[in-house]
Amino acid sequence: MAHVQIRNVPDDVHRTLKIRAAKAGMSLSEYLLKEIERSARRPTVEEWVEGVRTSDHLVHLETRPADIIREERESR
Repeated sequence: MAHVQIRNVPDDVHRTLKIRAAKAGMSLSEYLLKEIERSARRPTVEEWVEGVRTSDHLVHLETRPADIIREERESR
């Protein structure tokens, strides 16, 4: 397993993370590892956009969504 070290963490950020770890019943290292794993599982915005662009499941509407919303609002 690799090691990561983060330097120059502001005191208030360190304090907040340490409190959150304690509330979760974890050490700071355990808590940060869980947060990093959670972050790594989520795609970045760029990855998500690329996935949408290359998806085979795109929906092509005959009417633009803005026109559908406008029609609905005008019908009220």
